[in-house]
Order: sequence, then structure tokens, then C-alpha cells
Amino acid sequence: MKKIMITAAMAALLAAGSCSQKDGWSKAEKAAIAAETPLKVLTIYDRADSVLLRTPSATMSAEMIRSSVYEELQAKLIATVTDPSQDGVGIAGPQVGILRRVVAVQRFDKEGEPFEVYPNIFVTATRGETTPGPEGCLSVPGWRGEVLRYRDIDIRYTSARTLKDTVERVQGFSAVIFQHECDHLDGVLYIDKALEGSLIQK
Repeated sequence: MKKIMITAAMAALLAAGSCSQKDGWSKAEKAAIAAETPLKVLTIYDRADSVLLRTPSATMSAEMIRSSVYEELQAKLIATVTDPSQDGVGIAGPQVGILRRVVAVQRFDKEGEPFEVYPNIFVTATRGETTPGPEGCLSVPGWRGEVLRYRDIDIRYTSARTLKDTVERVQGFSAVIFQHECDHLDGVLYIDKALEGSLIQK
């Protein structure tokens, strides 16, 4: 099972730049998204997984975002990050083998602390000073570390409803999560930014 999932993810990487499907998604991406829920979370302990985790992600077209494939991806990202086997607060496309700029983040700054999905997301502004805080990662299980992050940022993403660029200010712990997940989209892991000597096994 593990071998099949990795093969689909690797194929998605190779096909991402040359999608031939009408909705913009490659066959390999569709196959990876259609896999059993929760989706397999890639980790640094597997060589093939690590290659994908270190690869920058591509944006999605309007056709891709309005497709049923994207709807399924949204649902599965949330189902995966909230599954008891993971129990995370955020997840990015590359962590499930989809090299697209999409993240699911728990919004601790909103009533009910909902999980929300953001396509074509970028951190576009930061304010104030960075402060250290503890971080872990579903793709680096078993470890924790301290990372310097901003607590006041702007994000820009494509609204799945209007398909227009949307800018939003985010503060507090939710801002930290967005920075962590957006790093994934650039092939960066929190362990690359962890303060010296702060990484410890849980």
C-alpha cells in the first residue's frame, strides 16, 4: 500500500506541469486525491517522501479550484489533519503528495476554531517582531522545536467562492500556523528554522 501511494505522488509531481485533463488536474493528482481517507502523510523518514516535501508547489487555475476534484481535496485535507492518527492544526498539499499551493489551517482566531482551506496562498506581509514558540510537524513525527515566527501577518489566497484574490490579516497562533504551512509550499520544513539546540524528541 505504501509503495503504491508514493508512486502516485511521484507521478503527480512529474505531471503537475503538464496537465492534460479539462479541469486542470492530472490523472496522477486525481488518483492521489482519490486514495483512502485519511490520506497518507509523507514524512522525512522516507527518501521518496522527502524529495516531494522539498519540492516547491505550483498554483492552481480557476478551473481546478471550481472542480469536484478540488472539493474532494478540501474535504480530505481536513479529514486527514483531524484524524486521530494525526490530530494536527494544519496541513499543506505537499504533505499528502499534492504539489499545489493549498493548505488547511485551524483558525483559532475565529469562533468555533474551524478548519478552513486556502488555495493559492502566500504570506504577503509581516508586522512586529518575531517571537519563539514550540512547533511540531506531521511530516517530522516524534520531534519538537522552537521557531521564530511573526504573530501578525497578511495572507493572500484565491477565494474558492468568487475565484478572486483575497487578502486577510491574521494574528496570534493562527498566524504561526499559516507561516508553518506556507513554508511547506516552498519546500521548507520547520526543522530548517528551528533555533539551535531546540529540537527534542517527544
